[in-house]
Amino acid sequence: MANQLFNPMSSELLEAMCSKIERKSQINPDDFWKYGVKRGLRNHDGTGVMAGLTKICAVEGYYVDDGERVPKKGKLKYRGINIEEIVDACEKENRFGFEEVAYLLIFGSLPSQEQLDLFRNALGLCRRLPEDFIEDVIMKNASFDVMNEMARCVLALYSYDETADDTGLENVLRQSVQIISQMPLIMSYAYQVKRHKYYGKSMYFHPDKPELSTAELILRSIRSDRHYTDDEAKLLDFCLMLHAEHGGGNNSTFTCRVLTSSGTDSYAAYSSAVGALKGPRHGGANLKVCRMLDDMLAHIEDVTDEAQVAAYLEKIIRKEAGDRSGLVYGMGHAVYTISDPRAQILKEKARKFAESSGFHKEFTLACLIEKLTPEIFRRVTGSSKPLCANVDLYSGIVYKLLDIPEDLFTPLFATARIAGWSAHRMEELLTGGRIIRPAYKSVALPKKYVPISERISNYLTTATYVPAEDRIYTEGEEVL
Repeated sequence: MANQLFNPMSSELLEAMCSKIERKSQINPDDFWKYGVKRGLRNHDGTGVMAGLTKICAVEGYYVDDGERVPKKGKLKYRGINIEEIVDACEKENRFGFEEVAYLLIFGSLPSQEQLDLFRNALGLCRRLPEDFIEDVIMKNASFDVMNEMARCVLALYSYDETADDTGLENVLRQSVQIISQMPLIMSYAYQVKRHKYYGKSMYFHPDKPELSTAELILRSIRSDRHYTDDEAKLLDFCLMLHAEHGGGNNSTFTCRVLTSSGTDSYAAYSSAVGALKGPRHGGANLKVCRMLDDMLAHIEDVTDEAQVAAYLEKIIRKEAGDRSGLVYGMGHAVYTISDPRAQILKEKARKFAESSGFHKEFTLACLIEKLTPEIFRRVTGSSKPLCANVDLYSGIVYKLLDIPEDLFTPLFATARIAGWSAHRMEELLTGGRIIRPAYKSVALPKKYVPISERISNYLTTATYVPAEDRIYTEGEEVL
């Protein structure tokens, strides 16, 4: 394959080096509890460590009563407004809502019609990428993963900005609006180049139409005939609205805030957020849902039969089927307990399209997974943790309904979430005040320097870490 990385090291050398790293990186799991470490910045009950305050978004899935978590119906609020109200209003008035949501997140209030028109016009004017950017940045260095290409493109835009390092509010707002408007085209162009280089298919770069909504632009840019229906665009618009923001503690948004707190530029902060979202534990989960559904469709004779689906789900949880991870993808969430409002909204939207689009089996199977998994999980694992469907269970189905290629599932997430990242970057700049810098306790063993002539290559240590206050000192030396 062209453009392979040149590796001068033999596999034997790499294996030996990795083996040493593994030996030297072991930490006693009990030590995390002993020293009160909040692994993953999570409390012992699974809730997130309180690391900041925000006015941008509220993610509600439980309340605390006398020190205990009590499950409740999930709510997602953008600037205090329930997302369900926003989605319902846009559907009732038959209009696109992502741009309105982006405005709300960034500016803190719903726009008037005049304000919304001005904002949409600004997004349309900012879509054009720098001259020769497509050829010099995207086409000359194709990436197999569209998310990596998007992160690199965002970072590369730094070189075209004369005031890239200015972290004043006016400049950061200008940069943010530009990146929000350019992300759909960066995503589309990166995908076209990948299609050509890795799949041997034709590329097509359609001329931009500034008057289109973000959802319309995306569908037009990824389809060879540029054709889409209004219903399709509105369905994608719902997805963009629901993925635009999800609080300051999710991995990619927190990454953006961490980099912002260091005083770095917008391009570095946003590209790092894209990199975080790429991870399969974060934004890549909807792909795993689709592969799980494909596996179940291939191995279950009748996916509309509850007993057959339940039997296979039990095999998955017991690590006897699927990818043997024991995970039912699309089920469970760090905050939501009884329901994920995003999943419920997408479920209802997908229901309307599934029958007419030939995805009835996939939709029915997803509904059965949502219904059956909690009880099977409790019975097999003995866990009493509440389990509900999350947004990934239905977002992948919606993307399939829209004939969106799997390569773009997570990039679409990033294209929507850049609105939330922008709001959080500006809030961090205005209210953060300090660099985010948590602590790590060293549990390394104290050692003396050994001259190189006295070292041995296969030296192994069997001693375990002993806290300083428990060490025995003899003649000025520590004895562990």
